[in-house]
Amino acid sequence: MQKPTITFFLTLLAVLKLQAQQTGRMETDRPDQTESPFITKLKYIQAEVGFNVEKHNRLKTFVHPTILWKYGASKRFELRLITESITQEMPIMIPQGNDFISGILPVQIGGKIVLTEEKGVAPKTSLIFHMAVPKIASKKFKAAKWAPNFRFVMQNTLSETVGVGYNIGAEWDGETNTPGWIYTFAPGFNIGKRWYGYLEAFGAVKKNEKPEHLIDGGFAFFVSDNVKIDISSGWGLTENSLDTYCAIGFSWRMKALSKKSP
Repeated sequence: MQKPTITFFLTLLAVLKLQAQQTGRMETDRPDQTESPFITKLKYIQAEVGFNVEKHNRLKTFVHPTILWKYGASKRFELRLITESITQEMPIMIPQGNDFISGILPVQIGGKIVLTEEKGVAPKTSLIFHMAVPKIASKKFKAAKWAPNFRFVMQNTLSETVGVGYNIGAEWDGETNTPGWIYTFAPGFNIGKRWYGYLEAFGAVKKNEKPEHLIDGGFAFFVSDNVKIDISSGWGLTENSLDTYCAIGFSWRMKALSKKSP
């Protein structure tokens, strides 16, 4: 068994032992590509961890892992930190075999702010923004420029068991000044008290490049209000998108430690 897999299961075992108070089910931004408009509970720390395998033509990418850290700074704002460790595998000429490149992508720092609450047909809406710092990365993955991204994240409740989330925004790759315009659309379904499932269409459009359009789906299971595990998979629909990807992950939250008054 590979070391990242061992780390995943050891960490999951530790998380399952957390004796956290039941404070209402947490909302997460995984496993789908559609981010949630809900923020982390005030003064809580939340971590969302994922392990992915992605294939695009002859290039295979292993994400091991991506981690989204959140902190509930206020009732309408959360701080966010994203770290992503990857290994890329590219076939080369025989007899050398495959070439592997590993490292950490530029760290992203940002936040999420709640803009409006859901009212009638008007969705609950938040704004997510990050800045990828070009030099806080492994040498092989350092970017030439600062790379911002943002998206407006919206959600409508259709019934007690069905909702629909959708995002629009833009992201920069750290190499050019041309943004990629992104979209997502994901109906979600609560299945019983602990299961959640979704279907999704998402993609990106960039000037002078072929568009990326994909579909995916997945399931999540709430071990408790504060611990969630998930699995998902997706397929590309256009030439410029990923061929396939699959992912597993888990999320947890706990109250941040605070100093006791004397």
